[in-house]
Amino acid sequence: MSIFNFFSKKKKEGKTILSMVMFKGDKAYSFDSVKQDLRTYWSLDVNDGDGDDEAAVFSVNGKRVVLASMPHPIPEGELDSLYDYNYMLKDAGKEIKEHTQHAIVSVMPTESSIVEQYILLTKVIASILRTSQNAIGVYHGDSSLLLPKDFYLDESKGLFEDTLPVSLWVYIGIVKDGEKTSLYTYGMSGFDKSEMEIVDSNMKMGDLYDFLLNTIHYVLDQDVTLKDGETLGYTENQKIKIKRSKAVYLEGGKTLKFEM
Repeated sequence: MSIFNFFSKKKKEGKTILSMVMFKGDKAYSFDSVKQDLRTYWSLDVNDGDGDDEAAVFSVNGKRVVLASMPHPIPEGELDSLYDYNYMLKDAGKEIKEHTQHAIVSVMPTESSIVEQYILLTKVIASILRTSQNAIGVYHGDSSLLLPKDFYLDESKGLFEDTLPVSLWVYIGIVKDGEKTSLYTYGMSGFDKSEMEIVDSNMKMGDLYDFLLNTIHYVLDQDVTLKDGETLGYTENQKIKIKRSKAVYLEGGKTLKFEM
């Protein structure tokens, strides 16, 4: 079966979303184990599909998923610049650098929302991580995220409580300049939403991070479009002004700034 022939035949409205799972050793995932985990852990309707541990196409709750095993590491040039600023890696960075192979996990275009596609992508990846002893991390190229296995599995559990694991989808950059802290998102554009920035704030980094994380969740969960000149707040007295202007920490275009 040619996985590339499948992609070339599937020309449908919408977009394909994908991530890569990294492995150490000679064995990647077991297609049968992944399907079984999706059925038992996530309680999803999974058909047997077509393929094997090297390449497979199957359906999950009516949505088409493609798995493709690549018997080599992700090219070094694609990841080299990510290790230094991906603070979520912590001590897992060295292990991820030593991965020997990877798998591409794709959710094909559907009539569902992009968020629903991402939810399914997350569940499939979590099932791969849970059923493969050699799995060590995930690379999500659309937001330049490198995520260790344990962190990914912990965050994905929020789906049982209808909490979107946005930290697996959108990168939040942190810039410290003396007493000033700035934060920015990278990956919101993948959901057809504006990227966001908080520039030169005197507030505590933890408070800024929580605010931005909550705002990402609110925008994606409720399909909200924030606009220039509006205010946003999560308490009765909180009214944070929103301004749309040229990006500070992202190349080109405009971002939504929260004046905090």
